[in-house]
Amino acid sequence: MQIHFIAIGGSAMHNLAIALHKKGYQITGSDDAIFEPSASRLAKHNLLPHQMGWFEENIHQNLDAVILGMHARLDNPELLKAQQLGLKIYSYPEYIYEQSKDKKRVVIGGSHGKTTITAMILHVLNYYKKDFDYLVGAQLAGFDTMVKVTESAPIIIIEGDEYLASPIDMRPKFHLYKAHVGVISGIAWDHINVFPTFENYVAQFDKFIDTIEPDGTLIYCSADQELNTLVQKSKAEITKIAYQTPLNVVENGITYLLPSKTALSVFGDHNLMNLNAAKLVCETLDIHNDEFEKAISSFTGAAKRLELLSSKHETNVYKDFAHSPSKLTATIDAVKTQFTNRKLVACIELHTFSSLNKNFLNQYQHTMNKADKAIVYIDSATFEHKKLTPFTEEDVKIAFEKDDLVYFNDKIALKNYLLNLDFTKTNLLLMSSGNYSGLDLVELAKDLKNEKTS
Repeated sequence: MQIHFIAIGGSAMHNLAIALHKKGYQITGSDDAIFEPSASRLAKHNLLPHQMGWFEENIHQNLDAVILGMHARLDNPELLKAQQLGLKIYSYPEYIYEQSKDKKRVVIGGSHGKTTITAMILHVLNYYKKDFDYLVGAQLAGFDTMVKVTESAPIIIIEGDEYLASPIDMRPKFHLYKAHVGVISGIAWDHINVFPTFENYVAQFDKFIDTIEPDGTLIYCSADQELNTLVQKSKAEITKIAYQTPLNVVENGITYLLPSKTALSVFGDHNLMNLNAAKLVCETLDIHNDEFEKAISSFTGAAKRLELLSSKHETNVYKDFAHSPSKLTATIDAVKTQFTNRKLVACIELHTFSSLNKNFLNQYQHTMNKADKAIVYIDSATFEHKKLTPFTEEDVKIAFEKDDLVYFNDKIALKNYLLNLDFTKTNLLLMSSGNYSGLDLVELAKDLKNEKTS
């Protein structure tokens, strides 16, 4: 099989390219810019394009398929050539389905928690040395790549994103996988550039339920009222299994599942609900409760999901992918609940299209109320890059409705502010889907002051 990737440098795209290369396919690719870690990973497998740009000669009749990334434009010369030649053109979710038609497909969807639920399932399956394929949205400990596709594996675990499949396929990715077991972790409006109203966004999850194979299973969070209502109205001929937060207790900063008193490395109600979803999925894969709890006790989390950067002298520093209002609230609540004797400094970088859209900004109302000190950071260049009207500091403070909120649009000023705070018995939570304009968060965590280091 000869396959060409247009926009091979994307997170999922480069991982799929590597997975198919390992399967023995002949892979070529192109892109106009490829950043780390994609570049190094592609180079390791000799898949990095020799020069950046789009070249019509990459497209020829001998190709069995072209896989089109979301980064490509409709007027991409390689795409136009592929269309002219009548080649098979797939989005990466379409091709994942092609690779898994004969497997049991588990698809994890939802506005939040998708990566963590997927990671938990993969961790448990890996613990018991099961044979499985997967697609996950973050780099996980113990896994070389974020995609694996083989001939032998009888199941595939897929993180099902609701964003669009490709520039020529405007369906949400998770509609294309046709799950046998589907999960919805919750619904909270996101991707305002694609789904301009909440109702339009909710409708995508309704359609996802309808894509589950007949006699399949839907596992859903009944604590989410919008989702609960949606599921109850659904006429899909599937089994519906609800989950909520499992019984647990927090002792000396450690969360234990009850009644087994299994110690966990993760914490927070949202992670515990994610854990319950993963447990129910594993039951459909013949891994029972006691086996699941034994394996999950060693799960330390996915990258950027309450990732511990530093822990010293009663000061923990966490990095988290939280960027939407619901994720922001849940993550702050988790850290405050886990460490009741410590204060919390919480900082959010507004970076996504939705979060930088003035029509969406008021969705953040009261999301940082539980933080002892709340900080909002926006790189002013991001507005220009996304062609959006910039916010003022006043806009942000009015939207969040937190009088003592602190606002920054310069990374050096933010860094200096944090370095001058006293973090005695205080945790720091740094949340973003971006990278704080390249700020070295590990170095920052190391240099924070408290009474034992100042």
